[in-house]
Amino acid sequence: MVKYVFDFSEGNKDQKDLLGGKGANLAEMTNLGLPVPPGFTITTEACRTYMTTSALPPELRVQVTLAVRKLEDDLGRLLGDAHDPLLVSVRSGAKFSMPGMMETVLNVGLNDSSVNGLAAFAHNERFAWDSYRRLIQMFGKTVLDIDGDLFSDALDAKKAARGVTADTGLDADALKELVDDYKEIVRTQSGREFPQHPREQLDMAIEAVFNSWNTERARLYRRRERISDDLGTAVNVVAMVFGNLGDDSGTGVCFTRDPATGMTGDYGDYLQNAQGEDVVAGIRNTLSLADFEKLDPKAFADLRAAMRRLEGHYRDLCDIEFTVERGKLWMLQTRVGKRTAAAAFKIAKQLVDEHIITLDEALERVTGEQLSKLMFPQFDSEADRTLLATGMAASPGAAVGAAVFSSETAQEWAAEGKDVILVRRETNPDDLGGMIASVGVLTSRGGKTSHAAVVARGMGTTCVVGAEALAVDVNARQFAVGETVVTEGEVIAIDGTSGEIFLGEVPVVSSPVVRYLEDGLEATLAGLAGDEGTIELVEAVDAILTHADTARTLGVYANADTPGDAYRARSLGGEGIGLCRTEHMFLGDRRVLIERLILAKDDATQQEALDALLPLQREDFIGLLTEMDGNPVTIRLIDPPLHEFLPDFTELSVKVAIAKERGLSGPEIDRDVELLAAVDKHREANPMLGLRGVRLGIVIPGLFALQMRAIAQAQAARLKAGGDPHAEIMIPLAASIMELHLVKDEAVRILQEVADEEGVELDIPVGAMVELPRAALTADRMADVAEFFSFGTNDLTQTTWGFSRDDVEGAFFHEYTEHGVFSVSPFESIDTQGVGRLVRIAAEEGRASRPDLRLGVCGEHGGDPQSIHFFNEVGLDYVSCSPFRIPVARLEAGRAAVVTGGGDTR
Repeated sequence: MVKYVFDFSEGNKDQKDLLGGKGANLAEMTNLGLPVPPGFTITTEACRTYMTTSALPPELRVQVTLAVRKLEDDLGRLLGDAHDPLLVSVRSGAKFSMPGMMETVLNVGLNDSSVNGLAAFAHNERFAWDSYRRLIQMFGKTVLDIDGDLFSDALDAKKAARGVTADTGLDADALKELVDDYKEIVRTQSGREFPQHPREQLDMAIEAVFNSWNTERARLYRRRERISDDLGTAVNVVAMVFGNLGDDSGTGVCFTRDPATGMTGDYGDYLQNAQGEDVVAGIRNTLSLADFEKLDPKAFADLRAAMRRLEGHYRDLCDIEFTVERGKLWMLQTRVGKRTAAAAFKIAKQLVDEHIITLDEALERVTGEQLSKLMFPQFDSEADRTLLATGMAASPGAAVGAAVFSSETAQEWAAEGKDVILVRRETNPDDLGGMIASVGVLTSRGGKTSHAAVVARGMGTTCVVGAEALAVDVNARQFAVGETVVTEGEVIAIDGTSGEIFLGEVPVVSSPVVRYLEDGLEATLAGLAGDEGTIELVEAVDAILTHADTARTLGVYANADTPGDAYRARSLGGEGIGLCRTEHMFLGDRRVLIERLILAKDDATQQEALDALLPLQREDFIGLLTEMDGNPVTIRLIDPPLHEFLPDFTELSVKVAIAKERGLSGPEIDRDVELLAAVDKHREANPMLGLRGVRLGIVIPGLFALQMRAIAQAQAARLKAGGDPHAEIMIPLAASIMELHLVKDEAVRILQEVADEEGVELDIPVGAMVELPRAALTADRMADVAEFFSFGTNDLTQTTWGFSRDDVEGAFFHEYTEHGVFSVSPFESIDTQGVGRLVRIAAEEGRASRPDLRLGVCGEHGGDPQSIHFFNEVGLDYVSCSPFRIPVARLEAGRAAVVTGGGDTR
């Protein structure tokens, strides 16, 4: 029989696949001897079976019964007993943390009878009826799918009737009335009575948690975080401990270091006389841990000791949920905490300095995506700004956008290309779509562990919470700060680092991390005197990025077409140019020369155009080789289809038609008519698969020869000037060895001619851009001619999938992601099974034919973190990406080397 249920004493933190993150960590804390309420975990395997069969496995019911009986025996209480009831919580717990995305039901086991037993046990009638109304409310919303606002409205009405502002102000009689109101909501909305049998409650709650795995918000979160839909969630059944027993009880969430800033110390939120969901829901503003220490020094001391022990055990920032029941501390959950990008780097460096982890481990704990976020601009502190209010800084960044007050509006406006900031009293899981669509999130309630803070931090979205000065009116779609009213659509700005909220736009400046990358460590630190937090961040980035450079085996080059691009690439750590797109050099005034070359009717006209272009191209290449002196510069011969260099057919047709209709004539009209005929002759139905790349070089005499001669002359000029140039010629879109032969033979001839003319030796390798499936599948033959391969993964993706990138991404990629055809666009992250397999085949077979074959990639995937790990695994020599992505590529190349066993273990 399959074992679906594990007691907490049977598991450990390494069983997240089976027990989920929460269950594995509850087991680990139990094994450490920390005060964990007893309980058991239903495995993710049970969830997967349920998703397949739409029914709970028969063995599961038996195993749950045995586990419940053990729990009852251990505690000496029975589930739902009328005299001394055992109550349990039923909580989700997937392998990967999905905060707020799935369901929890507290106080399972309460009914009309056991509520009196709980009151007698606790000597607190109010507490018992408060717990009962919470169960009905959570059960109704989560299990019976009743609109949660109905319960909230009933609670608000009861508070208004009794003249109180907080739920804690309702006495036992009021709560009894509220329970009756809630039962009536259940009866009218679900068509059934609230279930009184404790085991029925438990089974329905377990099934509801399984069902919550496939809610729209959970699927949306997994798509964004690239979590597989096939994993399923575990379910944790835990004996209830109560934080709502009075002022000597409470509940909280804490972190062993600040997840927003990375500062050392104790950080968290605490609520007196409350249950756990009250903290993360953000419906009451919380107390700090310093306040908690004053309220209950003994429980705080126990908590602090547990925090220190867990951080030492996990060797990382820990996120902890706890409850205090009449002065007794209970640990309800721990996990390695989500953190902001800045905190990730700071904490990793701190743990290295404290000799808790190695530099390799520090490198594994940060990501290129986090580094990218640190490179985003920040608000200019010197600019004129109108400060509205200050809240709690929950997730850093500088966000400017139109204020919106609903998730639906946020998504609609964002789809229209507008930047929006979602403003709410507090967010809940149903707001996820709007949070994803927004550049920032602002709430008037909640703390650093509220739903808004945790989810925004995980997504890297700028967030400010707990801005109590904001009177948010969602129905009126506005908020007020004193006399100032901000209505929907008005622009606001929020600073997730300081918590400040501004009216109107605020200008931004470059981040200190970008200044460090461009100017170096010493110069940047000199300009940050006194800003200790930023200094710590810059030093952390420097230490980890420097280690990444030491560890990595992949070179990191730039896609650069101008000396300015090349300079920026080198300043950001680029080690060469992996792709110079020469077609960008033929725009503007030079376009007419290419047009003349293509449309020339005789050799003389064509040669005249070539002669005019040659010195211009030579200077282009001299500039690049000068800027990249000592480093490789891979120059791709002209690649795009002809239509990009010719007048637009439709515009020219209209111009000629209008001229004819008006009876106009003359040399200019005659030229347009002649030009239209030529453009029509060269028109293609699918130009991206037409006359372009190597085909263009073969069909248009002299075009490639012009470029290769300019490259050779530029290299010669730099050699004679005392430079150390390393130009390389790359042939685009080749699919046949004969295409390579034709171009390379001409290249060899031209290189020798220029070498003889200039009196220098020219060592300029000629390679192929592999961007067609046929080239990849015949790589062994292509490598007989090509001296290097550079994978053009943009076109290789297009030609492998049969996608036209310009058309499909906006047309149907959203639906493909919705339906799970792929979790991320294959243009964003390489399709390892299809396109990646072609890269692997070409790399292996190319090197089998030419062992010294250099391999690189120059598509957009060269700067994508996931793709870089794949390229490292395949054994490429370098990746090439846009200059701004070079630091990210350096970091991820180092991480890839460490994961595969390289790197320094200091």
